[in-house]
Amino acid sequence: MMKKNIFLSSLLLGFLFLLNSCEEDYQLDTLVAPTNLELSYEISGVDDDNLYGDGSGTVTFTTTADDAITYTYNFNDGTDEEVAADGIVSHNFTSNGIVTYDVTVTAVGTGGISSTASATLDVYCSFSDEEAVEYLTGGSSRTWYWAADESGHLGLGYNNTAYGDDYTWASWYQASAWEKSASNLYDCEFTFTYADGELTFEQVNESGTAYIQGDYVSDYGYDEEGSYEFDIDGVKSVTLSSASSVATEVGDYWGTTMNFSDDGFFGFYMGTSEYEIVSISDTELQVRAVQGNNSDYAWYHTFTTTKPSEDDEDEVDVEYTDLLWSDEFDTDGTPDTTIWTYDLGDDGWGNSEEQNYTSDADNVYVSDGTLKIVAKAEDDGSYTSARLKTEDLKEFTYGRVDVRAKLPEGVGTWPAIWMLGANYSTNTWPACGEIDIMEAVGSDVGSISSSIHTTSSSGDTSNTGDASVEDPTSEWHVYSMNWSEDEISFLVDDVIHYTYDPSTQDDDTWPFDTDQFIILNVAMGGTLGGTIADDFVSGTMEIDYVRVYQ
Repeated sequence: MMKKNIFLSSLLLGFLFLLNSCEEDYQLDTLVAPTNLELSYEISGVDDDNLYGDGSGTVTFTTTADDAITYTYNFNDGTDEEVAADGIVSHNFTSNGIVTYDVTVTAVGTGGISSTASATLDVYCSFSDEEAVEYLTGGSSRTWYWAADESGHLGLGYNNTAYGDDYTWASWYQASAWEKSASNLYDCEFTFTYADGELTFEQVNESGTAYIQGDYVSDYGYDEEGSYEFDIDGVKSVTLSSASSVATEVGDYWGTTMNFSDDGFFGFYMGTSEYEIVSISDTELQVRAVQGNNSDYAWYHTFTTTKPSEDDEDEVDVEYTDLLWSDEFDTDGTPDTTIWTYDLGDDGWGNSEEQNYTSDADNVYVSDGTLKIVAKAEDDGSYTSARLKTEDLKEFTYGRVDVRAKLPEGVGTWPAIWMLGANYSTNTWPACGEIDIMEAVGSDVGSISSSIHTTSSSGDTSNTGDASVEDPTSEWHVYSMNWSEDEISFLVDDVIHYTYDPSTQDDDTWPFDTDQFIILNVAMGGTLGGTIADDFVSGTMEIDYVRVYQ
């Protein structure tokens, strides 16, 4: 690599003012401008045969100074300024050929006093990606839409290796399907066109709005994020360059970055016009963009060439109608041992739960055509309950589960109808996959949740959906899960309230191609159940039937 150094003695711009008023003296603190400012750069791939670089257009800049708080780079190539607290940035210049660039860095010291340095450099770029252009435009012009019906179509992850390995995917936040439907975000249409050797991009939204991300709303005079009037008009030029993010270095990414002119962006404003292609095909595009005012974060967007309709969410993708097995609980006594076995003990179950699970008749029995799982307070101040499971007895891959149930009363109860990967002993949780058909807590009667746990999101998972249920402790409701090769939908009384359908299915996001088994339990307290009421005596989850279809 070729390294250049530019040293600039800074101009000191500090001023002291003495103001006299009402016989009182006011003096400003000393303002300090950065000194000993030094800017250097390395052009990727420079050697005796490639004096201006390897054609990638990648240049790494390093600036140091005394008393500098932050550094702002202006590359004068039509891209946004970049801010670096440590003075180090990597930038892709995208104009093909050997092009001269004048780069300026501003070092800011206390009180906003600054010093600047400049460098002039010649950079060679020969990057092209004809395959990406073909996918983006279909050979001429192609329109893209938000993949709003997919969970994770909008996501947030890290862009800093200091946070561990979670910087190649949306590890921090993934929007559920249609999560932003109250805004105008999904009205956006994005058209890429290739004509006369030029790639262009145009955003259209009939409402004339853009979705402004939370860190930017105050810049535009708003209190909370959402869709607001925004100047999105005009066709933007698009240049392509070799991707160079920390995620590209380790992730299985496409390897190309799109740079939009004139502050163009994909409808969701978070301060950048530079998007790295994660994956692309004739029908789906996933991109990654580093947040403009905080380079520790990266946003993920997924688009599709077929505009989704929220009306389509009323139906599951595969109907399962053949009854595989069921338990109607029509024989009094202990539950059917050909279907059910038990988890036993009081070790907290990974959630700081307070109950001891037993198989005692006081905690679990069948009577009058229903199964009763009873959580109860014991005389010694402890709690007992039961946890039934079909492990090694009734395990299956794909299908529909219907459970008709009434939920227990009592603050501190945590009833659950859920499933766990049968290979959990060798493929430990969350890699085995967990499907929570229904969870509820006694402190919030009338609200239930359904969730997915995988290595991509577990614990306080982002892959979750809530539903309101009327009188769940006194009235029967059917809690269902519909599991196909492509998605998992959750229903209450045959109405879908959440669908999990990750845009990328791999070991991290989709361990759901092997057997799972069903679990029924009532926990007490713990991370979700919360504080148990002092006057709690008992609470019963009553099950009318469990039916599995394929």
